[in-house]
Order: sequence, then structure tokens, then C-alpha cells
Amino acid sequence: MKKRASATLIGLFVVGGLGLVAAAIIFVAGNEIFTRKDRAVMHFSGSIYGLQVGAPVVFRGVRIGSVTSIDVLYDKVTDSFSIPVVADLERNAVHGMDGKRTRDDPALALPALVERGLQAQLSMQSLLTGLLYVDLDLRPEKVAQVHGSHNSMVEIPTSATAIQNLKNQLDGLDFRRLLEDVAAIAGSARTIAAGPQIKQALDDLAEITGNVKRLSARLDQRVDPLATNLQSTLAGARSAIDRLGGAAESVRNTAASFDTTAQNLSALVAADSVLVRNVQQSAAEVARTATALRQSTGADSDLARNSERALQDVSRAARALRELAEMLERNPETLLRGKPAGP
Repeated sequence: MKKRASATLIGLFVVGGLGLVAAAIIFVAGNEIFTRKDRAVMHFSGSIYGLQVGAPVVFRGVRIGSVTSIDVLYDKVTDSFSIPVVADLERNAVHGMDGKRTRDDPALALPALVERGLQAQLSMQSLLTGLLYVDLDLRPEKVAQVHGSHNSMVEIPTSATAIQNLKNQLDGLDFRRLLEDVAAIAGSARTIAAGPQIKQALDDLAEITGNVKRLSARLDQRVDPLATNLQSTLAGARSAIDRLGGAAESVRNTAASFDTTAQNLSALVAADSVLVRNVQQSAAEVARTATALRQSTGADSDLARNSERALQDVSRAARALRELAEMLERNPETLLRGKPAGP
């Protein structure tokens, strides 16, 4: 009876131990044991120091897998090394990223995302530890690197970060030649600084500075009189403007008077005004007077005939006077003796 009891206890103990081990495995592994995964590979060309197996693979801050292996490959054709990093990605998480296009077959979600521009970059988990993780995101605008040597796994293109690009550019610089160029430039600058041209330029600059100071002093002396004259000019301009305003008012009043006069004149020269009627009557009387004068001074009028006879008489009298004057000029004694008798 004791032997049977001890065997039962041992069996129960073994079964309990196995259950505890299974529970621990499930607790530690979680749902990863029962989760279907897709394997992908990423080829990095630079240093991946800080990336370890088990490092998280993240898509926009959400962990969707982890790194399972890291290798080093040598390419004889290009004489270069590449570092393939294999990662297991959760199929459900990947399918959720592009579920609309691959609803029937979730295994096609990862290639569809690669076609849309899915790329991998290395990012730092912490500045203190220096550990890296794989950052996945859609980056169609960036140039990606594709190796294409793993046909059994989906390859995710990789791209370098801004810090890695800067590091690559710094690695490609020839610092020795750069320092030699800087030294040559410094020597040339020293030679130029010690030459006579710089000294002459400094002397010219000192002379120009002195001239500027003297000019500034002269301007300071003349600014106050100029300001006073300007104030006087402004006061005169203000007074002139006031006078101009008064003149404008006078012109306005004169224009109003002209307007009134023009209105009165218009009333005077109207067709039915008294002045126009009087002028018309006067013009008619002048016309009648001219007609009468023209009739009285005609060639067959009495005035013309009388005037003609009077002119004839005056002509005869003038001829008689001229004959008398000629006779007196020939015979001045006639005034004393009288006219001599005729022959």
C-alpha cells in the first residue's frame, strides 16, 4: 500500500511540474506560439552596431514582429558586404496594415505593402544603451536599396536615415586634403595681411574715417541753422496758404458776382426785353434817317443842284480874284491910279 501511494504521489508531482512548465512557457511566450507569422529579410549596407536578435520591428510605433537572425554576406560581383536581417512579422498585424487589397489571402499583404513603398530604417531605442530597432513605414519618395538574393522570403527595401547619410558623407571626405587646403588658405591670407596693400587700405580707411568725422561735425554745425530756416519757410508757407485761402474765397465771391451779372445781362439781352426793343426801334429810325439822307444827297436832288451852282459861282469868283492878283502883281500902281482904259 505504501509503494502504490508513493508512485501515485510521484506521478502527480511530475504531472504538476509539467503543467507548471507549460504554464510558464505560455506566460513567457504569450500568444506568439499560436500566432502565424510571415518571415521577411532586410539588407543593410552600413554598420548595424546596436541591433540584436530579438530587437523589435515597429510600424509607426506599433510592434509587429522581432529580429530572428543577423548575418553577413559578401558579394564578389560588387566586392561589397551586405548584412541580411531576418525578422518574423505577425501576419494579422501585417494584414491589418493593408487588409483592403489582400482580404482573401493575408500572406499577400506584405508584398502589397512593399509595392506601395514600405521601407525599413534603423532607429535608436535609447541614447543611453545605444540599442537599435527596425522602423517600418511607407516611404515611396525615398530611394530604397534592394538586394534580391532571398527568393523564399519577402524582401523589404531599406533606406538610410539622415544621420547615416551624414555619416557616409563625412566618411567620404578627405580630411587631410581639406586641412591642407585650409592651411594654404590661411597662409595666403597671412601673406595678404602682411603685404603693403592691406596697410595702404588701412591708411585709406583711417583717412576716410577722419573725413567722415569732419563732415559729420560740419553737418552738425549746419543742421541747426537749416532747421531754423526750414521752420521759417514752413511758417511762411503756412501764411501763404492762409492768404491763398482768402484769395480763393475772394475769387469765389467774384465768380458769384460774375454769375449774377451774367444772369442780369442775359435778362437784358433777351429777345422780349425792353432794351432789345429800344435798340431795334433806334436801328429802324437810323435806317429811315439814312434813307432820307441818301435821297437828299442824290445826284438829281435840289441840294446837289444848288451845291453845284454854288461851286460854279465860287469857281468864277476865285478865277476873278486870281486875275486881279495877277494884274496887281504886274501893275501895282493900279491901286493908286485906277484901272487903265482898255485899248
